[in-house]
Amino acid sequence: MSAFDLERFVEAVDAARVDGRAAVEEVLRMAVARPGAVMNAVGEPEAAGIRTIFRSGDLTILNIVWAPHMVLQPHDHNMWAAIGLYAGREDNMIWERTGDGVSACGGVSLSVGDVFGMDADGVHSVLNPIPRLTGALHIYGGDFFAPGRHQWDPETLEEEPFDVDALRRSFAAAEKRFAAA
Repeated sequence: MSAFDLERFVEAVDAARVDGRAAVEEVLRMAVARPGAVMNAVGEPEAAGIRTIFRSGDLTILNIVWAPHMVLQPHDHNMWAAIGLYAGREDNMIWERTGDGVSACGGVSLSVGDVFGMDADGVHSVLNPIPRLTGALHIYGGDFFAPGRHQWDPETLEEEPFDVDALRRSFAAAEKRFAAA
């Protein structure tokens, strides 16, 4: 298995970024085609959470580990996104904005080696449908943690400001449930 160099990956993503999301997706596709090499570089998924690999005003790269059966409510990014799986499964429900909220309009299921891209106006929710941890590299064409994003209440589907602290609590609670199981 060839080595995966995290620093070179960040450099390749940053260089591809100027050519747009499709170019970034190709770099990501080449990376997750070698899931064992990615895990050697970022670590095998052991706990649910979000780890920042790189962050700037126009690019964020995250290593996200989803707990078993974890669900994340509908949310937007206000920037393009590219997601590549190196372990487990990730189901994305796609939503469209309506006058008073969002409405489900499709979905995509990702397995190891798959890459999924979203436009800047995309809205999705995420589910790890399997009973083990899922690991994914998420790349965003902007600062993922910057204000101005939105989320929708999972029950009422009413829009509200995106809450990064609530996101972190969600991952912590999912990890606590996973660790107790």
